[in-house]
Amino acid sequence: MTEAKTLPSLVELPKPRFRHLLGIELLEAWEIWSFLLAAVHFKRHLQTSPQPPIPSPLTGKSLVTLFYEPSTRTRTSFEMAARKLGMGVTHIAVTAASVAKGESLKDTALTLHALGYDAFVIRHAHSGAPHFVARVLEERARQTNGKVPSVLNAGDGMHEHPTQALLDLLTMWEVFGRIEGLRVAFVGDILHSRVARSGMWALLKLGAEVRFLGPPTMVPEQFAAFGVRICRKLPEAVKDADVVYLLRLQLERQQAGLFPSVNEYHRLFGMDLRKLQELCPQALVMHPGPMNRGVEIASDLADSEKAKILDQVTNGIAVRMAVLWLLLSR
Repeated sequence: MTEAKTLPSLVELPKPRFRHLLGIELLEAWEIWSFLLAAVHFKRHLQTSPQPPIPSPLTGKSLVTLFYEPSTRTRTSFEMAARKLGMGVTHIAVTAASVAKGESLKDTALTLHALGYDAFVIRHAHSGAPHFVARVLEERARQTNGKVPSVLNAGDGMHEHPTQALLDLLTMWEVFGRIEGLRVAFVGDILHSRVARSGMWALLKLGAEVRFLGPPTMVPEQFAAFGVRICRKLPEAVKDADVVYLLRLQLERQQAGLFPSVNEYHRLFGMDLRKLQELCPQALVMHPGPMNRGVEIASDLADSEKAKILDQVTNGIAVRMAVLWLLLSR
C-alpha cells in the first residue's frame, strides 16, 4: 500500500496479520499504512461535530491497562481511545493490586483472562514482557478452546513502543504529505530508547532516512547494520534533516558513567530555538514526552511553532483507536 490520494474506506482497509501489536519490527509496510490510514479516519471522526457513527463499533468489548511503569500520555490515550470506540475500560493500579503481594505476571495475566477481557495494554520494565503475556494467553486459550485476547505493547523495557512510532509517523505525514525520503534525526539516549527503536523500524520500512546521534556510549554502532546513519556531532545529524526527534535521558535505566554531566550533555546534544535556527531552520521538532526542559530541549523551542509535541499527543488517540479497531473488529 502506498500513500494514496484517495483514502480507502475504513472497512476496506486490510487487517494486520497478527492478533497482537507487540512491535513494529515484524510488521510489513502495508500493515503500517493500514494503521495510519485508519488513524486518519478516526482523527476526522474526532474532529467532526456531531460525530458520525463508527462502522462496527467495539461496543461490548473490554480492555484492561496493566502498567508496571509510570505513564501519562500512553495510558490516558489508550483508555480514551477505547471508550470512544464503545469499549469498557479497566485500569489495574499495579501498586494496589495483587502484584504488590508477589503475584507473578503470568498469574496476573491468567486472572484477567479468566475475567474475559478482550484486549490487554501492557507496559513493563522488562523487554519482552508483552510477548510473554501473549504466549501465556494463547496457551490458555488452546487449553480451554476459548478466545485469544489481543495484547498491545505500550512499551517494554528498552525494546519497542509501537503505538508511539505510529503516532509519530502520522504527525510527520500530516506535515510533509509523505514518509518516503524524509530525513529524521533522533538525538539523545538511543541506547535505552524503545521510542527510537520502534521509530527506526517504522521509518526505514516506509523509505525514510534515519540518523542517530548521542554520546558514543549511548549510540551502539550495531544500528548501522539496519541502515541507520550514525552521527557523532549535532551539525552532521541535523543540517538537512526534516525532523529532529529529541529524546530524554532515561536515567532510570542507565548505569553510571555514560556521560560526563547533564550540563555537558545539554551543551553537546541539547537543542534550543537559536541552535535550531542556526543549524536546521527547515526542521520541525518532535519529542515523545515527558520532556526534561533545559536538558535535551529548551523551553523556547518546546513552546515554539517548530515543536509538534502536542500534535503527537493529539494523534495518539486516533492511532490507538485505529490499532484497537483493526485488531478487534475481526
